[in-house]
Amino acid sequence: MIISASRRTDIPAFYSEWFMERIRRGYATFVNPFNANQINKVSLKREDVDVIVFWTKNPKPLMKHLDEIDRLGYKYYFQYTLNNYSKVFEPNLPPFEERIKTFKELSDRIGKEKVILRYDPIILSDITPFEFHLNSFSRIVKDLSGYTNRVVISIFDDYRGASRRLKKAGINVFENPFNHPEFREFIKSLASLAKAHDMEIYSCAEVVDLEEEGVLHGKCVDDEYIKKVFNIDVTKKKDTGQRKECGCVASKDIGVFDTCPHKCIYCYANMSEALVDKKRREHDPNSPSLVGWHDVKEKEDYEQKSFFDLL
Repeated sequence: MIISASRRTDIPAFYSEWFMERIRRGYATFVNPFNANQINKVSLKREDVDVIVFWTKNPKPLMKHLDEIDRLGYKYYFQYTLNNYSKVFEPNLPPFEERIKTFKELSDRIGKEKVILRYDPIILSDITPFEFHLNSFSRIVKDLSGYTNRVVISIFDDYRGASRRLKKAGINVFENPFNHPEFREFIKSLASLAKAHDMEIYSCAEVVDLEEEGVLHGKCVDDEYIKKVFNIDVTKKKDTGQRKECGCVASKDIGVFDTCPHKCIYCYANMSEALVDKKRREHDPNSPSLVGWHDVKEKEDYEQKSFFDLL
């Protein structure tokens, strides 16, 4: 079993103490978002977990626990999102230079093959046009040359009111960026920059084919990459809980929507700041569940559906 921690919230940045307590206890619980009366239990025992995939914009709070995670024998890798947007987009992130430094420290600590750079999402707008992203991406891959083997990109998608929030902030997002006359050359330039710094470049859940521009369709939870890095075989079954275009294999996500205090205005995982604040107040690091206190005596499970089904 692969554990995803988490597409729904930044567990390393804000919930590392809770995560470690769940690792020590050997399980976590969460309420089925499709059925509030169903409490689900996921084993976190070492013998049940093949790999943990961490998704984060700031792994620093979790890094102090890596020795314990290693000692317990867990295998893991990081999907580390690193943009260079202004505070208008990402109000609560550490400074950009600090995040670059943390990326390097993490890479030195666990190996560059276990830290994947995500330049995601690419928001093409009146204040972040193609030139902005070329300059930003160029700076990031140059700074991180030798610290990662792979970079993942994706173009902004409008989910859960993200475009509405951007517009309210005075940001006008390009409509149909895939049809923009500069788009294909832009992608080619990103691919060339990645290659120049010895990074493979992949797309994440894109509806368009970018292979001619040098970007392969990728998997973030990737059975082939896991085999390459850890020499273990995991499921090859596609994750039915993700979009049709997503190539990820099946995993169990232990996060909860509307709990990420980064509060990035483009984020699909938060509906509102007020809801995030409410759920944060309901968080107890000693609870089996990330929000509230939910427990079950017997192991229950269900096939995780996609949050896109809720849209």
